[in-house]
Parts: sequence; C-alpha cells; structure tokens
Amino acid sequence: MRYDDVIIGAGHNGLTAAAYLARAGRSVLVLEATDHVGGATVSATPFPGMPARLSRYSYLVSLMPRELIADLELDIELVRRRYSSYTPVPENPTVGLLIDNADADRTADSFRRVTGSDTAATEWQRFYEQMATVATRLFPTMTEPLRSAEDVADLVVGDDTDLAALWDQLTTRPLGELIEARFDDDLVRGVVATDALIGTFADLHDDSLRQNICFLYHLIGGGTGDWDVPVGGMGAVSGALYEAARAAGAEVRTGAAVRHVEPSDGTIELDGETITSDMISAACAPAVLDALLDEPLTTEPRAHGAQLKINLLLDRLPRLIDRATPVDAAFAGTFHINESYRQLRTAWQQAARGDVPDTPPCEIYCHTVSDRSILGPELAGMHTLTLFGLHMTPSVLRSDESVDHAVAATLDSLDSVLAEPIRSVIADDANADPCIEVKTPHDLEAALSMPGGNIFHRPLQWPWAQSPDEVGTFGVETRHPKLLLCGAGARRGGGVSGIPGRNAARRILGE
Repeated sequence: MRYDDVIIGAGHNGLTAAAYLARAGRSVLVLEATDHVGGATVSATPFPGMPARLSRYSYLVSLMPRELIADLELDIELVRRRYSSYTPVPENPTVGLLIDNADADRTADSFRRVTGSDTAATEWQRFYEQMATVATRLFPTMTEPLRSAEDVADLVVGDDTDLAALWDQLTTRPLGELIEARFDDDLVRGVVATDALIGTFADLHDDSLRQNICFLYHLIGGGTGDWDVPVGGMGAVSGALYEAARAAGAEVRTGAAVRHVEPSDGTIELDGETITSDMISAACAPAVLDALLDEPLTTEPRAHGAQLKINLLLDRLPRLIDRATPVDAAFAGTFHINESYRQLRTAWQQAARGDVPDTPPCEIYCHTVSDRSILGPELAGMHTLTLFGLHMTPSVLRSDESVDHAVAATLDSLDSVLAEPIRSVIADDANADPCIEVKTPHDLEAALSMPGGNIFHRPLQWPWAQSPDEVGTFGVETRHPKLLLCGAGARRGGGVSGIPGRNAARRILGE
C-alpha cells in the first residue's frame, strides 16, 4: 500500500504529526510496535482492585504550546499549581521552604525562616523574573524555523545588560557557576539546580553544558515555565491526540513493528508487508531509527537515563515533621527531598562510581491534590504519589538487588522529612500487596524503546541552530529528503510537548 505519510511510533509526538497531516488532507499511516498508543504519555491502573489511573511514566505538562491544543481542538484540561515547591531543610526538617505563587509575603517569610536572610527571597524573585523574560521571548521560537544562536541572543536579551550577562553565563559556562554566583544558601542553590538534573546525569560544573540545556527546557515551557497537571492523567493527553488523528482520517496500527526503512524511496518493511510513502517521519528514538537503516544517521555515543520512578497509592498523605506547613500545600507542588546543592553533588559523585547514593535526592508529585478524577469513587481520601529519584543510572541499577536497595534507600530518604514512615500509609491492593510500582531506565528501554532509558531519547540540544546549514530548518530534517525526525530526539524535542511532531508536519506541508 502507498500513503502520503508514514509515521513510526504512536507516542504523543507521532500522533501530533499524524493529526496535523491528516487534517491537511494527506493519507497518513501510524505504525506502533507495542499494543497501545501513547508511548510515555499513558495512564495505567497497575494495582489490582484499585481503580487509580496513574501517569505511569511522564506526569506533568509544560512545553506543549497552547496553539497546538487549539489547532487540533484537543479536549485537554491543564491545571496550574498554586505552589511551586516545598523543600524541608535536610539538617532540620522542622523547617521547610515553601514557594507560594499566590502569596509573595508568605514566600518571603519562608525564605527568611530557612536562610536567615532578608534578601534571599528578593534574589530568588529577581532571578526567576529574568528567566521568565527569557521564557516569554524564547518559547515562541520553538515552533518557528530555527534561528541562529546570535539571532536568538538578540531576541532574548534586547538592550538589557543584566539579562545579557545572565544569558551569556547560561549558554557558555557551566550552570554551577551561575547558581553559586546568584545564591548563597545551600538549600536554595539545590532547589534551583534540580531543574538541570531531571533525566540528565551530569555534574553542575560539567563542561558539556548538558545540565544547562536541561535547565533551560525546564524553565521556558509555555512562556512561563509553569508545570501543569493534566486532568485525567497523561493518558488523557495522548488519548486526545489519538482521537484528533483518527477523526482527521489517519490510520493507526498497533502491534506493527517496522523491520527496515529505505529512505531513498520511502519504503518501509514490516513482517510480511511492504509499505511505500512520500514521506517518513520517525517519532522513535534516533538510535532506534538507526537500527532500521542500512547506514545510521549518527555516530553519537549511546545516551542513558538517570532516574528511578516510584509510583505509589496512599491511604492518605503522610504527616510532616514541619508542622508549620500544611500537608496539602507541601504536596501540591514539587516536594524536594534531600536535594540541597551539596547533597546533589555528593549523590552524583557516588552514582558516577556506580553506587546507589547513600541519601538519594528525590522529588515528589502528588497528582491527586490537583485532580481527583484519576481515582474511582471508592478511593475517596486516598492519594497517588510519583517519586522521582535523581542520579539513578543503568549502571547504578544494574541488578535486581541494586534496584531493591535503591528503592529502599529512596523511601528512607523520604522518611527523613516525614513524621511517620511512608510505608505506613501505602495502600494495599486486592492481593494485600503494597501499591508500589517501580520503573528504572532498564524498564523504560524495554517497554518504550528508549535507549538506555533516556526520557529525552538522546541528550537535549540547544533550541536554536548549531550551524549555518540549520538556520531556517525545523530541526527535524535528516540527510535523507524523505525522512524526518518527529520525536523527542529532534532538535527542540524532549518533554511532553508535541513540538517535534508539529514541526515535522509543518516541514512536510511547506509552512
């Protein structure tokens, strides 16, 4: 059979490309190797007898452009979180730093109690106001043809000399230097630094600047940097994209593993079937695509993930050692645990040796504080938790024993800031087993074909052209005219965004 477009992979980016192309009147086929669509943007009910739809892999939305939601008329509702974060002081968890987006005075008072400084909150506010300016100016370019680094710098900085200094530090020097120059308190430094390390294994002083790129992506989403809760869970996002693609006429096949791609003539081979197309868009990881080609597109080293994801269902939220902070407020944003600047550095050093960190830095997201719709009515009062452990690479989690050790150490790390053990409030499923689901980089590679469990498919890239030849492209092109990247491995990929899928469709449609 012949199609105008064949898309490899039915994750959210592949579905985005399919919806745009089918709405333009093209014949579109999406091929998905697994038995379901959605990739990492799925919901699951992992605990027998417990109707809780957990966002199994990805869990928050920041980078998805609002115009994409409007273009495709997606039935997606995103809830803005009032509280940005809560961070107990590791050495004294009776006190914690609460960032309340709706109450500047409350936030300033929290900074004073934690740091003992009257200026810490002002320094924080000034830094994030500058980063908000960066986000407002940079994010719209994510869906435009690529600009040169010089043009992006001119756009972002304008005539603001202070912002120029920040931009230069952010894009040319290791992020640790910027954090140390702007913030004095070890805990505050750590809270800032975590956005550079989600899914990225790096020292904050790494000369590669991959931590800087990760940090930038985490702070520009939507032009605000806010991370929103998808009502109904992540499955509602991929489900809406699937419905948009199907309604527009795209054909989506699951259980359809591609065996070979010949980009010169648009031929795709499956088991017992050959399909041809005018254009092929690969929403799979570049390394996965390379295995389907006679000659790989890239020779870059294999990347790996660096996270341990633990999904929990709780009978109730646990009490805090910090009695001054309401539990609902602490769990409503990002709950940082043992993520001071020094602790992050120590954990990275231990993981770099292949050891599970003694005190794993981790953070929690409680979906159900913002959205109760993912729980059945019989689970009233219960809560889901996603616990995301940093610096957990495949070499650290190299055996069942090391995974068990890492899970126990991570739960112990959480216990250090709670007034009661987390295990005491974990619900039991219908088989009387604790409601705990663990996902390692190895699990992500096995289930999602993410090389090394890397949630970004490959190291994130600066969201502007890196050579004169890239200027004016969409960052999805390959050396083969009929073959595009439309997944997280494209330039400006990563996160739940749909941006690579949209950009690939625009490239095909000549927009």
